[in-house]
Amino acid sequence: MLAQELISELIIPLKKSDTGEKALSIMNELKVSHLPIVDKKEFWGLISEEDIIDFNKPTEEIGSQKLSLNKASILGNQHIYDVIKVFSQFGLSILPVITEQNEYIGTITPENLISYFSSLSAIKEPGGIIILDMPIKDYTFSEIARIIESNDAKILSAYTQTYTNSTKIEVTIKINKTDIKHIISTFERYEYNIKAYYQKSSEYIDDIKDNFDSLMNYLNL
Repeated sequence: MLAQELISELIIPLKKSDTGEKALSIMNELKVSHLPIVDKKEFWGLISEEDIIDFNKPTEEIGSQKLSLNKASILGNQHIYDVIKVFSQFGLSILPVITEQNEYIGTITPENLISYFSSLSAIKEPGGIIILDMPIKDYTFSEIARIIESNDAKILSAYTQTYTNSTKIEVTIKINKTDIKHIISTFERYEYNIKAYYQKSSEYIDDIKDNFDSLMNYLNL
């Protein structure tokens, strides 16, 4: 999935001639704290609520003001993982998408991201989820797959996560069975550290939804 495939029709960019007052009104209506500014087709920058608060007068044109996030954007051909990284890096409520010639294509919202992930077949499929925690040096995906397949199960999806200043890796695995007690027992027999597991994928999706709702509440502050 590429950034240009996640664009929302909801966000209409501002013009340089628009005022800070107008920008704040639109932000309040859309419940976002950032908006893109476009000059003809050129992406000019991303304005935030904080930028407008720093204006001498809210009636001033935004094109004459200094922006704190003028480089916060992503190319249309970049991967969804890059989208998530930029959202996190700048703490954005929206993310402008541009071409290599700096032409504005559209905007991605956090709702677009969660909609994409919720549509993945591995999430829709019933099954159990196991989260393993181990030293990176001990991580071998083929061994993990062998343990799961030895219990007549298949891996639907898997992803890993590492942490700064840590030698450990977290592995999240979606399995095509909801009854995973035998798989859990096998992992324990091989001395794997099971950080968490979910017999029904709906339990895990509820956790994801709770975390996403918390993120959305933060972004809408």
